[in-house]
Amino acid sequence: MKKMTSKERIEAILAEEKVDRVPHFPFILGFCAKNLGQPIATIYSDAGKSFDAQLKTFEQYGVDWGPVYGYASYGTWEFGGEVEMPSGSYQQAPAHKMFPVKTESDIDGLMLPDPKTAGCLPIAMEFSRLQQKHEVPISVVLGGNFTVAGNICAVEKLCRWMLKKPDTAHRILRLATDHVIDIVGHWVDVFGAEKVIPQFWEPLSANLIISPRQFEQFVLPYLKETAEKILAMGVRHILYHICGDQNANLPHWAKIPMGEPGLCSFGEEIDIDMAIETLGAKAVIIGNVDPSLLLTGRPEQITVRCKETIEKGKNAPRGFMLSSGCEVSPETPGYHVYLMKKALDEFGGYAG
Repeated sequence: MKKMTSKERIEAILAEEKVDRVPHFPFILGFCAKNLGQPIATIYSDAGKSFDAQLKTFEQYGVDWGPVYGYASYGTWEFGGEVEMPSGSYQQAPAHKMFPVKTESDIDGLMLPDPKTAGCLPIAMEFSRLQQKHEVPISVVLGGNFTVAGNICAVEKLCRWMLKKPDTAHRILRLATDHVIDIVGHWVDVFGAEKVIPQFWEPLSANLIISPRQFEQFVLPYLKETAEKILAMGVRHILYHICGDQNANLPHWAKIPMGEPGLCSFGEEIDIDMAIETLGAKAVIIGNVDPSLLLTGRPEQITVRCKETIEKGKNAPRGFMLSSGCEVSPETPGYHVYLMKKALDEFGGYAG
């Protein structure tokens, strides 16, 4: 096929049309700041510098999807707690400093955040205006419902409440769900439903933390409700990052509406063949080269893993994009990130 631009490649895969090669989807944030000689904190504190660092790094490494703004501890700051921006050598994203809910009585005074002013949302909106200006996907990034709930209070506290005080756990999840719907609605009002592709990162529902039965009771109903309401706004595609080992949760994920098509990225713990078998009929599959391999592996190991992932991913009926399974460490050698681009150039092409 004729070589496509990144914009053409992404538009085609979202329209379920043929692409010239497997697109490269980024999970690269702090790495981009270091690549431009900036502190990692600028990725989260300065929309302009963050967007610029990502855009230039993506050009360098052949990434097709556009820059995004988001982090896994979303919800703490927005509900009135505090986060700490990364500063040390081993910090790569904002971390919890003070949870807004420390005791059950704190829930009574909790208010839904203002979508225009709370926490990081003004920075995220400035970032999305840059996405609009540069004609890349407008991807408001939030935690999944359970992850936002586990950032309003400590996740271990949420898990205890699930066991001993389920009504209290549901109160937190109700607040998280209403908030997520509010935020996506605000982005839709500003940019138009057809332009917004929400991303929900859901690491805290991994099976190292909760069981499949708990997922069915405490996660699935809220994810379904959120998806149905967002799609009813006119949003066409929802992206879920199914982080960590969620193999036992996959049958439940298959019950969640995602759009036409949806998009699902996976941690390295989930085999791409299993991802395709479970969710390939409803979503573009994204994944899932192990970021620890990218950090410390030998170049030949990285190339083999990328090739294997690409070859499996090409079997996805609604499309596939190559990515790391979670965020690429800022300390990853640049050549190792380049090897993903090189593998796509060598193995990612489709016949005309």
